[in-house]
Amino acid sequence: MTGTGTASTDIRNDPTGTGAGTDTAAAAAAAAAAGRGDAAELAGFGYRQELHRTMGRYASFAAGFSFISVLTTVFQFFAFGFSFGGAAFFWTWPAVLLGQLLVAACFAELAARYPLSGAIYQWSTRLSTPSFGWFTGWIMVIGQMVVVAAAALALQVVLPAIWSGFQLVGDDPAPTSASGAANAALLAVVLLVLTTVVNLLDNRVMSVVNRVGVTAEIIGAALIIVLLLTHTERGPGVTLHTGGQGGAITALLVGSFAAAYVLIGFDSAGELSEETRAPRRTAPRTILLALASAGVLGGLLVLGGVLAAPSLTDGRLGTEGLSYVLTSTLGDGVGRLLLADVALAVAVATLAIQTSGSRMLFSMARDGALPAAGRLAKVSPRTGMPTGPALVVGAAAAALCLLNLASPEAFLAIGTTCIAMLYLAYLMVTGPMLVRRLRGTYTGASTADTGNTSVTASTAGTGTGLDETGRPLFSLGRWGLPVNVLACLYGAAMTVNLAWPRAAVYDPAGGHWYFQWFTVLFLLATIGVGALWRAWRTHRGHTATVPAPAPALPESTL
Repeated sequence: MTGTGTASTDIRNDPTGTGAGTDTAAAAAAAAAAGRGDAAELAGFGYRQELHRTMGRYASFAAGFSFISVLTTVFQFFAFGFSFGGAAFFWTWPAVLLGQLLVAACFAELAARYPLSGAIYQWSTRLSTPSFGWFTGWIMVIGQMVVVAAAALALQVVLPAIWSGFQLVGDDPAPTSASGAANAALLAVVLLVLTTVVNLLDNRVMSVVNRVGVTAEIIGAALIIVLLLTHTERGPGVTLHTGGQGGAITALLVGSFAAAYVLIGFDSAGELSEETRAPRRTAPRTILLALASAGVLGGLLVLGGVLAAPSLTDGRLGTEGLSYVLTSTLGDGVGRLLLADVALAVAVATLAIQTSGSRMLFSMARDGALPAAGRLAKVSPRTGMPTGPALVVGAAAAALCLLNLASPEAFLAIGTTCIAMLYLAYLMVTGPMLVRRLRGTYTGASTADTGNTSVTASTAGTGTGLDETGRPLFSLGRWGLPVNVLACLYGAAMTVNLAWPRAAVYDPAGGHWYFQWFTVLFLLATIGVGALWRAWRTHRGHTATVPAPAPALPESTL
């Protein structure tokens, strides 16, 4: 890391950045040098260190894992996936996980080279042009706002199943019913108020809540999996039969929505890079670890739910999902206790997604790339939190939740729209990355001298091809091109699949053409509004200024 002090303690003795070591004074000096180095490295990208760097490896992992939040999303979309794909929708899980791991591998390379807040926006801008990068960030941040709303709405799938008193509106808790949709909106708005308050406090408070919530979620998910797999009603061979709506291919394409919705947000570790210690070393690994661990847990949850369900034909699994399996198979007492853990996961996921969206807004605003950029770019010196973005994301998500009052179909429309938008934003990163590779202008591998045994806090980092511990940056090496090609093909195919206006999916009751085309219309409206704003800004003579990138990394020898 490029340091500004004179300390030369070998920071490989303290790779976690926590200051742990046998010599307290030396450890403190190393931590101080690392802090100065982080600020100097960020200055190399043209930014000041304003956010507080308090996150370690587990907090970084928790940021990505809590965004994915397998308990939140599997419980939210299990019924939908089963209703269309039947038991065979389980096989869409490993397929989507493999595709997303390809994307995550590309992101891990970028996280090591551009450890900046607003990662998707920053990466796309530096791989393409400021204009293209702006639209990537714009689509991503709007998509994140929609994801926050969709995550908050997931409380409806859980709370009424724990206690009927949580059904404050009407008596039908099903999210697709009129009273269930209205109640979902009410519960979601209450949750968003709470998560916004946490996002205004302090990033250490937010980090603690995240870590505790993720730990509880992992323990809860593992316990649910064990209990389901020890209460099976049928063998795994049942997953070879669709039994859903329509033909087998269509059923599986639509059934893949559940996995596609769950396995997003792993880039959050990159979004919080400016609040992470040793981000070049930490973020790439936590991006991949968060996705892989969530993918395995989620797949086992789906399999356990299918095998342990009392019936696959009575219709309840396709409407009530895993909540029905838990309470009917494990009994009300145990089932409700586990559902309480799911409710906690929903709350923490909403918090994490709102935090990630706030950092995207902040990152774009400090480049002058958004309306009211000056206010949105302000960071509280006391808390280290960008308060304006947190308020904007929370308010926008609450407004989107109120769409649920219009029609029950809005629940599904909101959920699928946010997935499609994030997939498109991901493609707008992996696409330019592939173009750069094909042109030979992307240096994805480091030629760092791995034999160097004297790398210090003042020499590792920007421009050296080394991470904060003196090791070579994460690289896909010669696998970079094939992985990048497959990531782009997968991303494009899934974006089209998610946005395809299927009437049976988006407007099953008929008569609401705007719900059938909701995802496409929302995407077009997002791009259109962004284009109009940029045109107006250009007419007024205002342009966003993206700071010059840090020194280039060494050319690859592979």
